[in-house]
Amino acid sequence: MMQNADVVVLGGSAAGVTAALTAKRHYPGKRVLLVRQEQKVLIPCGIPYIFGTVGSPDKNLIPDALLEKAQIDLLITEAMSLDRGAKVLGTKQGDIAYEKLILATGSLPSKPPIPGADLDGVFTIAKDVEHLLRLQARLRDAKDVVIIGGGFIGIEFADEIMKMGGKAITVVEVEPHCLSLSYDPEFCEEAEAMLRSRGIGIRTSLRVEAIHGNRGVEAVALRGGEILKADVVILGTGAVANVHLAHAAGLTIGASGAIKVDRTMRTSDPDIFACGDCAKKFSFFGGRVSTLKLASIATLEARIAAANLYGITRENPGTVGVWSTAIGDLALGTAGLTETAAKEGGYDVVTAVVEGPNRHPGGMPGGASMKVKLVFERHSSVLLGGQVRGNSVAGELLNVIAACVQKRMMAEDIAMFQMGTHPALTASPVAYPLTNAAELAIGVLRGKA
Repeated sequence: MMQNADVVVLGGSAAGVTAALTAKRHYPGKRVLLVRQEQKVLIPCGIPYIFGTVGSPDKNLIPDALLEKAQIDLLITEAMSLDRGAKVLGTKQGDIAYEKLILATGSLPSKPPIPGADLDGVFTIAKDVEHLLRLQARLRDAKDVVIIGGGFIGIEFADEIMKMGGKAITVVEVEPHCLSLSYDPEFCEEAEAMLRSRGIGIRTSLRVEAIHGNRGVEAVALRGGEILKADVVILGTGAVANVHLAHAAGLTIGASGAIKVDRTMRTSDPDIFACGDCAKKFSFFGGRVSTLKLASIATLEARIAAANLYGITRENPGTVGVWSTAIGDLALGTAGLTETAAKEGGYDVVTAVVEGPNRHPGGMPGGASMKVKLVFERHSSVLLGGQVRGNSVAGELLNVIAACVQKRMMAEDIAMFQMGTHPALTASPVAYPLTNAAELAIGVLRGKA
């Protein structure tokens, strides 16, 4: 039997839920139906914490009550086909006719072509509760864990698995540093030092040649001859856009492998929008293709797509890229371009670094050293990006830096920033890191430093 819905959202993770909620807010008279395959939907950024801090996939779920409260209908089934001409989404539970469709089908773990990657005991990071329960059960008895990939997922998994106790954990990264695509080298070195201090092995500038084992994984062979014992291997090597349905329906797929969209998040079909990991991205800085896949980007795109369903009101300014990670008490974050990325992009930059206590005086509860690095374009003095190292409070300062980047604020604007401070909550107004870094940069820009 055919169902009818004004707006159908396909996908129930961060992008899909946000798209459905936004559609209902902007068009309250429309019936919004969210279709997803999963019985339970994981909070994507929280997946590593299942294995240490949180303890169970069931404690890391997006609640369906969000949809129910907003009067959004939910159908749990698998989508099988998309007939764009008839405007019908085919599912295992029947066809659904739509006026507008939002594709939020996300991404799938990438699996590098490593011999032995299909052995029992080798796991990708799939956003699937049952898959993660199997990994959790396997880890309980594991003694030697090798994580291939030293990006966010790899680092956070290593730190969380360490909390289970009794395991030798090694991260293997092909680049010279872990997190090298996310931070400048000095920040990467601090992260690696923290990991090593917590008993986690780091192997950088090394490629995995093969995964060995008979019935199950037993070892990982590195280029150069080193062999690492392993009874569990985790592949933290990124993700690829899930575009199977879109491709089969004839939607245009970009060279990046994601669904091509314009700045309104509309696909090549005027009644179909796409957002999140499945949608093509372009950078805020110069419009180049961006490969970033973050929940924060997905939700922004979802708010744009859903608002535009029945009339264009929002446009995507491009992906700024704002992210953070935590290792023990150490927090690291980036907003916009690192110095490395800016120079690779052709920018002539001036940088400024300040470090000091995040409380005043520094002995206040919650006090810790905070380092801020700002990157400015030399000729315009516009802020291109910033990095923060500190404890848990670093995340919100990072968001302030992100706002400055998005508004293309200049060093002088930031030096004139009016902030609120309190001894128990922030750094001193005399030593506020954001304004002090801007002042230092101004000295260089004006040739006085």
